[in-house]
Amino acid sequence: MRVRKKKNCDIRLEKSGSLWIKEPQELKGRWHKEFGNDNPIHIEIGCGKGKFIIEMAQKYPDINFIAIEVVKDIMVIAMEKAEPMGLSNLRFIIADASCLCDFFERGEVKRIYLNFSDPWKKRKQAKRRLTHKNFLDIYKKLLENGDLICFKTDNKALFEFSLNSFSEENFKMSEISFDLHNSDFEDNVMTEYETKFSEQGMPIYRVCATYLGWEE
Repeated sequence: MRVRKKKNCDIRLEKSGSLWIKEPQELKGRWHKEFGNDNPIHIEIGCGKGKFIIEMAQKYPDINFIAIEVVKDIMVIAMEKAEPMGLSNLRFIIADASCLCDFFERGEVKRIYLNFSDPWKKRKQAKRRLTHKNFLDIYKKLLENGDLICFKTDNKALFEFSLNSFSEENFKMSEISFDLHNSDFEDNVMTEYETKFSEQGMPIYRVCATYLGWEE
């Protein structure tokens, strides 16, 4: 889907500059100094317009959240929502997920959220999926034993692909749901897409994948 360019996007980003980490590689291994505490860090890859990550930051003030989005014209909307809220536990990075190892040391990230990622439906596009082995190998360089990836999607084919990927890459799956909103899961914070799809009666798929260890 083509994203419409936002007028004065760069100027608007600067106005929310206290939340925007322009050079995240400079904070690798030192994120506790940026946040001023040693609280665990959770990241969302592909935060879109920010509904999920902002509500999570509000709900869990003792967790530090970092939103990562590659499209600045979408990120600016999320930042403008968050900036007046004064959320000291929330930051934003404009970058591609392939760069994560440049930003974080192993153990700095305790949880990764993947919400309604692009399914890249064609077989030849599989390597672009955020649950493909290539990306899971990146995440494994950040996570320690017991750390989590939480994944939600409306796309059944992507969900099944992801379950296979997690299984093959040394993750233990739990909380598997093929219809999240009709399950007994009580701690769900919805994204913009999730709200839209659930209102249309579409099932939402969810799984948590725990990393079981790394290879040196």
